[in-house]
Amino acid sequence: MSGIGLVLRVLLFLSPGIGMAESQTEVQKYRQLYLRPNAIPYPEDNGYSSAREKLGHLLFFDPRLSASDWISCASCHNPGFSWGDGLPKAKGHEMKTLPRRTPTLLDSAWMASFFWDGRAATLEEQALLPIQAMGEMALSLSEMVGKLTRIKGYNVLFEKAYPGEGITEKTVAKAIATYERVASASTEAPFDHWIKGDTQAISSAARRGFILFNSKAACSQCHSGWRFTDDSFHDIGVRGDDKGRGALFPDIEVNQFAFKTPTLRNVAWRSPYMHDGSEATLADVIDLYNIGGREKRASLSTLVRPLNLTEQERKDLREFLGTLSSPVRKTEIPMLPR
Repeated sequence: MSGIGLVLRVLLFLSPGIGMAESQTEVQKYRQLYLRPNAIPYPEDNGYSSAREKLGHLLFFDPRLSASDWISCASCHNPGFSWGDGLPKAKGHEMKTLPRRTPTLLDSAWMASFFWDGRAATLEEQALLPIQAMGEMALSLSEMVGKLTRIKGYNVLFEKAYPGEGITEKTVAKAIATYERVASASTEAPFDHWIKGDTQAISSAARRGFILFNSKAACSQCHSGWRFTDDSFHDIGVRGDDKGRGALFPDIEVNQFAFKTPTLRNVAWRSPYMHDGSEATLADVIDLYNIGGREKRASLSTLVRPLNLTEQERKDLREFLGTLSSPVRKTEIPMLPR
């Protein structure tokens, strides 16, 4: 059976007022593509402990990890903005505007790579790069270790979290990554309740939008799985000179102007959109895809093409995307060690 046909069968099965004679096996197979995992994954060399989460929580909110003593990880990755900052482009050291928008850390435990161009392979690696980037937090890693070592409270906390390892670049990265994995995990959205069988969890317009998402609009070709991302990189026709992943792989045409496919979890709360904040609303994003991209380049993804969506279909898509928003986990600003 084709993917579109299976989508339609699932929608019939889950919609109110429709009989339940559809194949249970087919429905179950389709549901598995969107069901959330039961546990957060951790790497073998940085397993979970409450001491590690507590330490990472403190470090994430500590502005002393910057040269200015006023920028923390949370300055850009604010839980209240779905782990972004709500700005078209990020602000860094000395309040200078950075060339790209802050990417969300939402569901970071499951990400395959990090940053818009994928230059970090692990969450631990990602944690250190903004700290030492001169345009962001502008603090050398040796200075960071020295600062933390001089704070008595941190010495105790590091020993509890990583016994015998001390305060090092590696233990700082591991602690921050542990906290990010736990805190950024999204909660269940109306879509999750619906895909598990609650036929009243989303509207009929959203159900139509889901069909479009998986068929005519072709969104699921890149925004796949329960996080709604393929963790890959594509040139989708956003205007601008930023070559994205192409700067890392200049000889590979498909990587030119290619940026990471972001998760669509909480997407309705994460405007503006794209790596440069150039699309103000979800309606604008859908329009970009509907016309097949705003910039036609040799590197443009073959998946991006005119969609010819009607006004009603675009509304239904927005209605579906709204069902992916979930309550934010309670996050407290911690009392920092002195």
